[in-house]
Amino acid sequence: MVFSSTYPFENTAELHAFMQREVERPEEYGRYGNPTVAATEAKLAALEAGEADGGGCGAVLMASGMAAITTTLLAMLRAGQHVIFTADVYRKTRLFARSYLAKFGVEFDIVAPTLEAIEGAVRDTTRIIFTEAPTNPYLRVVDLEGVVALAKARRIKTIIDATFATPINMRPLSLGVDLVIHSTTKYLGGHNDLLGGVVIGKSGLVDAIREQVGTLGAVCDPHNAYLLSRGLKTLALRVERHNHSALALARVLEAHPKVAKVWYPLLESHQDYGHARRLLRGGGGVISFEVEGLEAGTRLVDALRVPKLAPSLGGVESLVEQPALMSFYDQGPEGRAALGIREGLIRYAVGIEDLADLRADLESGLAAL
Repeated sequence: MVFSSTYPFENTAELHAFMQREVERPEEYGRYGNPTVAATEAKLAALEAGEADGGGCGAVLMASGMAAITTTLLAMLRAGQHVIFTADVYRKTRLFARSYLAKFGVEFDIVAPTLEAIEGAVRDTTRIIFTEAPTNPYLRVVDLEGVVALAKARRIKTIIDATFATPINMRPLSLGVDLVIHSTTKYLGGHNDLLGGVVIGKSGLVDAIREQVGTLGAVCDPHNAYLLSRGLKTLALRVERHNHSALALARVLEAHPKVAKVWYPLLESHQDYGHARRLLRGGGGVISFEVEGLEAGTRLVDALRVPKLAPSLGGVESLVEQPALMSFYDQGPEGRAALGIREGLIRYAVGIEDLADLRADLESGLAAL
């Protein structure tokens, strides 16, 4: 692990050789690169690309998932251009569009995560289609192959936030998606002890975004890169456990009389089950479900003993939250209804604890209702 903000040159001759890219050495200043960060980026690019790396794949790490999203959009867009976002993308992504892209003269539409809605929003000025799969909190899975075909026919770039899927459950680059973004804070790190984000795609496109990181400043800390590299060693094992336990618990919840509805992409009842079966190797570790109102949800959350009451997901520990009281508290009941956030909604991020313990705890909590 290399901790340094400055990399001195032996002499002016080495400086000249470096500027001409005739020698391999760290960048001269930490905002432009770090050996530990670069090594982790290479691992992420190889992991995400898999067999899709025909023309070279690159990755650029940043300080957070939101830094990866905002830096990418700012690097790729200019005033007068148009972006399509699907409606269930991360709420801060939508807030960035409304608060910043609009201020910079970039137009956008937020549409349902369906091919028909996306196609209906395309304009001559559309430059990017930005989607997410599975989405938060309702685990929507868009027809990604259809979106890619539409985008390529209209010469539009496609970007997907695949944080919930991970490269283990889905490989969007192999489907022709241009850029994949992950919040490395979640599954890729896996231990709730780092913040980070990454953008992965063809090297030329990624390098153009990397140039903006030095200007906008959302650089990845080398210690976070080290922790992330460590987390990647167990990613496949952890995601396999998340997939198995979450699907089992989703089926328990769906069969329970005190649960009104369950959202999990590999349940046959999910509206995007067909897309999920085709695109995903596993359903991931997040389950959303609805009980009878806000107070019932609170009783259930407070009765659970295994998961911690906290935001985020993707770590080894199970976490649970009521979106109405955490992520969307400031919206009030009417605002939440307008956004489609139900008062009795609970999001359960399943960890890697023993499945029998998780199930017994969940059934005990439901009995409290």
